[in-house]
Amino acid sequence: MAGLWLKKPVFWVALFGFSIAALVLWLPHRAEQINARVMAEIKTNPQGDRAARTMIVTLADGRIYPVNYLKEDDRVFMGIDGRWWRVFQGEGQPVDMLIKNQRFSGRGRVVLDNQAYVDQVFSRLRPKVPSLLPSWLNGRLVVIELAAQ
Repeated sequence: MAGLWLKKPVFWVALFGFSIAALVLWLPHRAEQINARVMAEIKTNPQGDRAARTMIVTLADGRIYPVNYLKEDDRVFMGIDGRWWRVFQGEGQPVDMLIKNQRFSGRGRVVLDNQAYVDQVFSRLRPKVPSLLPSWLNGRLVVIELAAQ
C-alpha cells in the first residue's frame, strides 16, 4: 500500500516537471561557469589549442561569448549554438573579437538563405560534426566582415 503513489501518473508528471525546472535553473549557471573558464584559458594561453579554434566575441549590447571560429582573409566565420544568433539577422550587428590575443572589429550577419554555402564553410569550421546530424542541429553560421585595421 505504501508504494501505491508510485503507480499514479500525477507523481511521474510532477517528477518530470520538477526535473525540467531544475535543469532550466541549473544549465544557464553551468554554461556561465564553463564560458568563464574557456575565456580565461584563451586569455592566459593565446597560442594554445583552445585559442586556435575559439575566439571571444563581444556583442554591441555588451554580452561576451567564447565561440568557435575560422578566420580567412578579411572574414571571420563563427558557428553559434544558441538563440543569440538572432541578433545577426537583417543588417547584422557590430562585434569586437579577441583572436589569439589580437583585437578585431567587424560586422556580423547570419546566413539563412544559402545552405550550400553554410555546409561548405561548416566543413572547414566544424569538420568533426557527424554528417548524420540534420543541419538545424549544426548551429547557425555568422559571417563577420572585418573592419579595416
